[in-house]
This record gives sequence, C-alpha cells and structure tokens, in this order.
Amino acid sequence: MRDRLMPWAALVTVWILWGSTYLGIRYAIETIPPLLSAGVRFLAAGLLMFAVVGPRHARGAQRPTWPHLRSTAIIGGLLLVGGNGLVTLGEQHLDSGLAALIVATVPVWMVLINAGVTRTRVSGPVLLALLLGTVGIGVLVGGPGGDVHAGGTVMVLIACVLWAAGSVYARSAPLPKHPLVVASLEMITAGVILLVLAALRGEFGRVVVADISTASWLGLAWLVFAGSIVAFSAYMYVNSVLPNDTVATYAYVNPVIAVLLGAAIARESVGPNVYLGGAIIVASVVLIVATRSRSPHPPRPTRTRAADETAAAEPAK
Repeated sequence: MRDRLMPWAALVTVWILWGSTYLGIRYAIETIPPLLSAGVRFLAAGLLMFAVVGPRHARGAQRPTWPHLRSTAIIGGLLLVGGNGLVTLGEQHLDSGLAALIVATVPVWMVLINAGVTRTRVSGPVLLALLLGTVGIGVLVGGPGGDVHAGGTVMVLIACVLWAAGSVYARSAPLPKHPLVVASLEMITAGVILLVLAALRGEFGRVVVADISTASWLGLAWLVFAGSIVAFSAYMYVNSVLPNDTVATYAYVNPVIAVLLGAAIARESVGPNVYLGGAIIVASVVLIVATRSRSPHPPRPTRTRAADETAAAEPAK
C-alpha cells in the first residue's frame, strides 16, 4: 500500500508546491526587487543542491566538462533568467494566478518550437491548442470583467517562449548524467546572471535589508526550499515511477492551484475573465498533453523540468 501511495503523494506535492511558487514570487517581490529576489533564490537553491549531490555525482569520471557547463549555462539562461526572470518582472503588474495561467501555455510553445527545429508538420490538435491558448489569453486580458496589464502579459508570454526554447534545447544538449547536478548547475549559473542584471538595473541600491518585510523573507525562503528543492526532488521521483501522461498533469494542475491560492491567501480578484480564460487555456494544455501521451515516442520531461525546476515551469517555472 505504501509503495502505491508514495508516488501519488509526491505528485500531489509537485502540484501544490509548484503551483504555490507564483504566490511566493508575489510576496517576495513586495519589498525585494524582482531580479534580485530571483537571483538569490536560484543561487541559494543551486548551491545547496550541489553541496548535497556534487561530492558524489560530480567528481572523477562524472565531473562536468566544458560542453556540459556551456549547455547548463544556455539552458539556465533561457529557462531561469529569460523564463522565470520575466515572470518575476511580470508579476509586478499581474496577479500570481493570472501569471500562472499564461505560463500554462508553455507545452503548446514547446511543441511548436520543436516542430520548427525538427522541421516536422504541426498536427491539427496542436494548431487547435495554439488557437485555444491564444483565445484564452485574449479573454484574460480583455474578456468580461478583465483589466489586465498588457505589458506584464507580454513579458510573461515572452518568458513562456524562452522557457519552451530552453526545454527543447535541453533534450539534445550535452549534459551531466545526474539530473540533480544538471539542475543545480543551471540554477547557480542563472542566479549569478540574475544578480548581475539586478546590479545593472540598480536594484541593489534600492533595497534596504531592514525594510524587507517578513512576508517577503518567507516568500523567498518558500521559493528556495519548497519550490526549488523539495518540489523538484519530488518531481524527479514521480518522473521515474509514473507514466509520462500522468506526470505531465502538473502543466494544467499548477495554474489551477495558483489561482486558488492567490484568491484564498492574497485575496486576488477572480473575475469572469479569469474563470473563462483560464478554462480555455487549461483546455489547450490538456489537448497538448493528451496528444503527446498518445505519441509512440512521447518526450520525457526529466531534462526540461530538470532545467528549472525547472519548473516551471516548469516552469515557477
């Protein structure tokens, strides 16, 4: 019984914790500048994870080579700097639930970018999913009861495309064998880049440690430990024991969790546009996931999410 329940308990952990990262970002950036908070998050999580797995899985014959480091830098830049960094910036103007619903379109972009790279024909279901996702975003921005910041929406959409591009690249890039080594190196690299960008934006000069709220500290700690370490470890476990189509449910459960948590904890407004647009977007993602699960060689999400958490994110990512 325990062996049967453990994978599902881990999957529910992924659903909830990765869904909660959007709310964690919202609280973190209340008093911590966005790129600075993202940089600290990933650098801290990456160093902690590498301290655990590095001595055993990144030594001797398993030591990362220059091509490995170059690949992890590219993937970390696309997923965590471009993807998560822009989501963090976008959440200055968008509710966490809305940002999560837009990020839910990542699987659609992944399929489209992969089709372009491999020069394969885009199937009817994929085109339908793209259309549904586009309509859903339009409803979120301008649907009934909608008053969504256009600039924030564009930033999150660009983040989705960058996340998808990094995920596609990660499938064929030379990477270390152990996925936790891959993830930790990507987070360390992205953390350094994000901190450099934060310095160039003058964010270090705008933050006063004494003025950082308790909510922001708690949000940042939640992102480091719950979002980047615990949830990722749970994901790696379920990815090794459950079918791909079951694991891929995080792509459309996470945004639902994010909307519910945003409304319940942060009192974010959930108008008709959120219900309608969110339902359309989730339907597009369900269509993509179902199409991929029927493929004779469905892509495994290990490296794509390992590259964020890779989260979303995965993409929170």
